[in-house]
Amino acid sequence: MKKNSLRLLIMALSITVTAGLLSGCGSSSNQGNTGTISGSITASGSTALQPLAEQAAKKFNEANPNATINVQGGGSGTGLTQVIQGAVDIGNSDLFAEDKLKPEEAKQLVDHKVAVVGIAIVVNSKVKVDNIKKDDLIKIFTGQVTNWKEIGGDDIAITLINRPKSSGTRATFKKYALDGKDEVEGKALTEDSSGAVKKTIETSNGSIGYLASSFVNDPANLTGVKVIKLDSIEMNKDNITSGKYLIWAYEHMYTKGEAKDLTKAFIDYMGSSDTKTLIEKLGYIPTADMKVNR
Repeated sequence: MKKNSLRLLIMALSITVTAGLLSGCGSSSNQGNTGTISGSITASGSTALQPLAEQAAKKFNEANPNATINVQGGGSGTGLTQVIQGAVDIGNSDLFAEDKLKPEEAKQLVDHKVAVVGIAIVVNSKVKVDNIKKDDLIKIFTGQVTNWKEIGGDDIAITLINRPKSSGTRATFKKYALDGKDEVEGKALTEDSSGAVKKTIETSNGSIGYLASSFVNDPANLTGVKVIKLDSIEMNKDNITSGKYLIWAYEHMYTKGEAKDLTKAFIDYMGSSDTKTLIEKLGYIPTADMKVNR
């Protein structure tokens, strides 16, 4: 009788422990899909990454109504500076931290690559040039060529549209389109957002600038402007992933130290299959699709 009682007691304890373990696993695996995550975080920086970050944050908030993801722009330099200072939880950047921060600062950050963005060369729609040689592009942005007639276009003065020096898009364009050469000073208009760049190119006869693929992906953003080829190569996914088109950048989400709690949950969500669909819809490229690396 005592033996039977002992067996029953052991079985009861075993069932209780197993149930507890299963209950714990279920809570962990469902976190982020059941609204159990809470809190508020802020991400700032890259305006090229901003549309994706904002849309992903909206969907994440819908699944987790007690969590708030605030997304701000300001440029890659701002995002990296603010995250290293602890002013924001995530620093969005088109640049590697090592390219913008001091080595001792960059070492404190953890890189999370969430997508790839192309940088398109964009001109006013009246410019009768559909393809430009890289050498000519460099001459234009360094001030050596100042009229479209010098490279086969009409007799129209060239107006340069640039981004602020804190912009990761500008740094990417300078590195890969201009081979690192300095842009001419004092002869370019500077705009701090994609929308402002597009508007200025649209309203400035003979103008040229550059915009992220996430912006030109929307046909509504191309009224009055057009994307031109570089060395006869079109900016598109196939050419970027194969390495044929060189003006592209990783989109990074940097954290100071390892991501934790809500920050980790959101960055994990950025790598989910749901967000991959959003990445492609908005004109970005999933990092897993790249056949070349930097």
